[in-house]
Amino acid sequence: MARRGQRVVLLDMDPQAHLTMHFGHEPNPQSPNIYQVLAGSSTLEQILKPAGENILVGAANIDLAAAEIELASVVGREVILHDAIQEYPCPYDYLLMDCPPSLGILTINALSAANEVFITLQPHFLALQGMGKLLETIHLVSRRINRELKVTGIVLCLYEKGTRLANEVVADMENFFEQSRSQNTPWANAVIFKTRIRRNIKLAEAPSYGQNIFSYAPESNGAEDYNALADEVLSMNMVLPEIESESKSPGDSINGTISETDVSDESHHGAVSDTAVDADASSASRSDSGSAGQG
Repeated sequence: MARRGQRVVLLDMDPQAHLTMHFGHEPNPQSPNIYQVLAGSSTLEQILKPAGENILVGAANIDLAAAEIELASVVGREVILHDAIQEYPCPYDYLLMDCPPSLGILTINALSAANEVFITLQPHFLALQGMGKLLETIHLVSRRINRELKVTGIVLCLYEKGTRLANEVVADMENFFEQSRSQNTPWANAVIFKTRIRRNIKLAEAPSYGQNIFSYAPESNGAEDYNALADEVLSMNMVLPEIESESKSPGDSINGTISETDVSDESHHGAVSDTAVDADASSASRSDSGSAGQG
């Protein structure tokens, strides 16, 4: 997205801080980080760091693991991140949030702030079970906290086209979403993206060098696939909220959440969450004015 001129904000909501390290930042508790936003000691603007052209990163560290306990008695704990994003004064096009592999308060915060969810899923049987639990949580959040939340689509990762298992999983998902078209659920209009992220060793190597795939191996299958996915997402005809000006708060743009359920992450607001077995979910939001919402 950033390579196509979109202004992207990335929030790392995972105590493992993989997104933070992927973009070359150390998960240092002494540095500005997203935990400080949840704790109320810093604003989102104060903790964001540049991580390349058109990219800002809100770093994570192990302190986030304590947030589940520390926020347990806080009134309105589910919408702390939503409120912080609403107060962020700078325009952006996509905001993506990387969430932990659980359906706790960190993931709930991301879903409460997001407009859209993108689920990244490895085509395995256990991943489908994880996706089911994630969808239950999304449905609950959409009913009680965030009525704008919807599942935009499924991104298949670590995909091996020639395997029978992958084809069976895709067929099962297509059947499930087709049966959901007439139902009043957040995934009633979800799609399975045509772009598949193929298994590629370069994608695994890139983070160890603190680089993204486009810097590390721009000619690899991984870079080709993510380029195609970016084009597919940008080409989607989504209904976007009205924005009065570029400086309007991010809550007026599309937010995104990414959730990894072993399900394995525009302006969307986005959150990435490692939610269950083999699946990831991400949500995103986009703004006509170039501002992004929550995820």
